[in-house]
Amino acid sequence: MIILIVVVFAVLGFIVSNRLKSKFKKYSQTSLKANLSGKEIAELMLADNNIRDVQVLSVEGQLTDHYNPMNKTVNLSPDVYYGRNAAAAAVAAHECGHAIQHATAYSWLKMRSAMVPIQNASSKILNVVLIASLFGGFALGFSTDLIGAIIVGAYGIMTLFTLVTLPVEFDASARALAWVDSRNVVTREEYAMSKDALKWAAMTYVVAALAALATLAYYIMIFFGNRD
Repeated sequence: MIILIVVVFAVLGFIVSNRLKSKFKKYSQTSLKANLSGKEIAELMLADNNIRDVQVLSVEGQLTDHYNPMNKTVNLSPDVYYGRNAAAAAVAAHECGHAIQHATAYSWLKMRSAMVPIQNASSKILNVVLIASLFGGFALGFSTDLIGAIIVGAYGIMTLFTLVTLPVEFDASARALAWVDSRNVVTREEYAMSKDALKWAAMTYVVAALAALATLAYYIMIFFGNRD
């Protein structure tokens, strides 16, 4: 069953990822009438929101764009940083959306940030327990109930993390789209492209959350589902 879950969501994730890359490639071929680069759009959006302590940097890779709250940097891949198209506009504005969330103490972002160390610890504990189980961990004296509780608890935290990530990502996209529209950074046609690109980016997080929920449900059923 777990193999089926892994395969199904791996295939689904592959399809969504390819669709996302296809959309970005397509929308990268249409130059913005405003002729602004991703870097310029990011700096303009930050300035419009009175954010002066965030740097816009270029980082290596493709679709490696992210906001780092630790050093307050909006990190854009070269295609976005230098790009002057609807895809670059969408991504640059989206990452600035996260910077605005940080500056305004957006509750879901605060919750997600607080969960990061807990989620990382849960992932490490889960790996240790699963590996120990494969190599005779049950023989160490731990009961099946205890092993099950640890696995379900760890997966529960990891699943909650993926769910909390959803409103963070959706809100950043909503902020991005509202700003590029009101600021006239994009035309109506370019806006539709930007919206579609961000929709497929968000779908990657949706797939991850569904996969986590399915896996959690499986382990709950395995360890606690057949009780009188």
